[in-house]
Amino acid sequence: MTKQRLENIAKFHVERFATTATHLKRVLLRRVERAVRSHGGETGEFVASIDEIVARFERSGVVDDARYAAGRAAALRRLGKSPGKIRALLVAKGVARALIDAALNATAITETGTDAAWEAAIAYAQRRRLGPFGDRQGDAEARRKKAAKDLGALARAGFSYEIAKRVLSGGSKD
Repeated sequence: MTKQRLENIAKFHVERFATTATHLKRVLLRRVERAVRSHGGETGEFVASIDEIVARFERSGVVDDARYAAGRAAALRRLGKSPGKIRALLVAKGVARALIDAALNATAITETGTDAAWEAAIAYAQRRRLGPFGDRQGDAEARRKKAAKDLGALARAGFSYEIAKRVLSGGSKD
């Protein structure tokens, strides 16, 4: 593994994938670790080279965490993902909290002027047949248990308690 090889790997990666600085560092470090396992050497001697390459890519604008967060959040909103799910995915890529908040705020309202989280929750409930979109058969106890399970499903999908309760109460926005 050489510094030039690391730079070529980094260039190839950013040509193929949108990425963050943290994620690019992880990719390069994994490649170094794999090379060290195969050919011997020390991982530590390449850390400074990795940091230098990533910093240069950031300065040149090839790697831009804010641009990545905004684009990824918009794409995930279009797919109907919840704000909690979007936040978790961006944190996993190493995006800073302030950039995540800015991206979520920028995509909070859809093109039609409605709350994006609300629309995503309705779509999720319809797809999974939760609440008013599911089976309403059974006695009061069975419906209560199903409502609790549906609330848990919406929570695990990353929707807030308030939105989940409104969806399950009948699907009205108000």
